[in-house]
Amino acid sequence: MKKDTIDELFKSLEGSFDLNEPADGHKERFLRKLNQETKVVQISSSSKSKWWKPLSIAASIALLIAAGSTLFINQPTVEQQVANISPEVSQTQFYFASLIEDQIKELESASTPETQKLVEDTMIQLKKLEANYVKLEQDLIEGGNSKLILSAMITNFQTRIDLLQEVMNKMETIKNFKTYNDENLTI
Repeated sequence: MKKDTIDELFKSLEGSFDLNEPADGHKERFLRKLNQETKVVQISSSSKSKWWKPLSIAASIALLIAAGSTLFINQPTVEQQVANISPEVSQTQFYFASLIEDQIKELESASTPETQKLVEDTMIQLKKLEANYVKLEQDLIEGGNSKLILSAMITNFQTRIDLLQEVMNKMETIKNFKTYNDENLTI
């Protein structure tokens, strides 16, 4: 007997496949006949399982909406929470922050190669002071001693301003010293 390849097998069976769908109710008639012959009682009917899929889809959508709504609810920012605790701090913070920002711009614009290292060190110190300020804000929000924390926050701003003033004075001294040495240099 000759072995057919799969392609030859399908070519020989081409056109003999039943492609028609069974008539409506075929499954129920089949199960009824099967139950009559084997005397088995049917536990679930197809009408009960039809409502299960839409219900599970609706429950999944409701769960996704509930989870999504908790993620997208706007949480107040730290600044808003601090402003709720003490509105004066918010105004003071805005004033000091703009003053410090102006001084930083002035410092960076006045920077020379001789003072570059001084400016870099100053920026590192300012970042440390900013990190301390963020901790103080968090302590204030968590309900610490508000008068003491508010005082420390203002001191932090004043320290930053004093640091920037001191660096500007040192840069001016370096500039004057360089100018003085250049004038007295004879060739």
